[in-house]
Amino acid sequence: MEPGGTSGVIHDFSRDKQAFGVPWGKAMMWIFLLSDTFIFSCFLVGYMSVRLATTDPWPIPSEVFALSFGGDPIPLILIAIMTFILITSSGTMAMAVNMGYRKDRKKTFWLMLITALLGASFVGMQAFEWTKLIVDEGVRPWSNPMGAAQFGSSFFMITGFHGMHVSAGVIYLLVVANRVRNGFYEKRGGNYEIVEITGLYWHFVDLVWVFIFAFFYLW
Repeated sequence: MEPGGTSGVIHDFSRDKQAFGVPWGKAMMWIFLLSDTFIFSCFLVGYMSVRLATTDPWPIPSEVFALSFGGDPIPLILIAIMTFILITSSGTMAMAVNMGYRKDRKKTFWLMLITALLGASFVGMQAFEWTKLIVDEGVRPWSNPMGAAQFGSSFFMITGFHGMHVSAGVIYLLVVANRVRNGFYEKRGGNYEIVEITGLYWHFVDLVWVFIFAFFYLW
């Protein structure tokens, strides 16, 4: 018979009890992602409210984020490449989860490493995008020579917050991938559930970018 009262609660937590068959790690990740969803939703709703309320002309994203390779500027070319990279990384992460449950340590490691490298490439392109806007275009969080001042604050807040999530995800992926490589999870019973938990975070980051891409760059 299990103990009751406070000692019973302590006993349950120390045994890593599960509710509804969901492991604690996965449940906590879902709770974290739910809270993050509210934050990103507030940012995007705030962005839309500011854009609709401002009386100054809002810069046209297809012109602001155009790049020239010696000829006419190509609208949103960098953003399209960044989106493709992030969506591709979702595919490699899904394959890593599949290989993890098959206990194929080598393929799981390499797929997670590829996912991390794709994420790092995305962050690098975002850094280039920020540098171009700040240095070449003179955009600041408090001012914008191309129109509404709120453009800069909205852009840096939303893309910066997302970029922090991608950067954290890259570190997370590298740590877990390294543990997969050195057999850390094999020594703990061969449970690769952490790979799926990492995948939940990464897919969330990718999904958020789809909304940012639609609301900020296409609207």
